[in-house]
Amino acid sequence: MDFTVIQELIDPSLYILLAACWVLGYALKRTPHVPDWSIVYMLTVFAVVVSLFMLGFNVKSVLQGILTGAFSVYGHQLFKQARKGASGDDAGQTKQ
Repeated sequence: MDFTVIQELIDPSLYILLAACWVLGYALKRTPHVPDWSIVYMLTVFAVVVSLFMLGFNVKSVLQGILTGAFSVYGHQLFKQARKGASGDDAGQTKQ
């Protein structure tokens, strides 16, 4: 997938929200009593609420928030998995 496609989907005014979601996700990951599975939901709700205030209260804002929250998690995973692959930590191993 080409990143230009993503750039066309997300409103440019929400790029700062994307960065905020990365920072918030990092902070939540380091918080002891926050389960990992809940982070994606927290980021999505945060992104939707902020995008509603930034773009106005309409369906497009909700969709933009969902896309922004989802792309922040996806982008983090791309970075994390690329780093893991480059270090050789996950060379063809399967978890049992």
